[in-house]
Amino acid sequence: MTQEDGGLDGLVRQRIRALRVAQGWSLEELAGRANLSQSSLSRIENGQRRLALDQLVILARALDTSLDQLVETADEDVVISPMINASHQTMRWPIKGDPGVHVVRQRLTDPPPDNPARMRAHPGREWLVVLSGTAILLLGDRRFRIETNQAAEFPTMMPHALGAEGKPCEILGIFDRDARRGHRSDDQPAD
Repeated sequence: MTQEDGGLDGLVRQRIRALRVAQGWSLEELAGRANLSQSSLSRIENGQRRLALDQLVILARALDTSLDQLVETADEDVVISPMINASHQTMRWPIKGDPGVHVVRQRLTDPPPDNPARMRAHPGREWLVVLSGTAILLLGDRRFRIETNQAAEFPTMMPHALGAEGKPCEILGIFDRDARRGHRSDDQPAD
């Protein structure tokens, strides 16, 4: 008799198998790492054996994940709609896995400021990729030219400014919680 393959039970079984395959491990390899027999692991993956909490803890550890990640449900929507701020030409998407992280798509039309006093410094990290055009990143006293499909990552405690070179450019930026706070006055009200 097999366990019902739906719901959380089936999802956990699929995750165990997917994580094992992603590591490139055979049933035998994961069974050895989890101190289970190969047939027991096969029956767990195939729904022919009841999932026991103690085995899930051992399997999570062997798969280098947490029990929480192994059994979490996907209750929330998968598709996230952007919040648009037309005055700053930005679209922002919160990251559900880490509510403090935001993704922002922005169109830059002006060059970076000439005045070093207009550069910002605040806690956090930023990561950006140029989607089109060329961006100029001022970081302290250094100047970086970032072309289409190139990316930059930097600590935001370093005074920084960003602008377009020549014609407008579009960037996709990822801000951690601290970096997002440092830019909040630019585009969106507090979350």
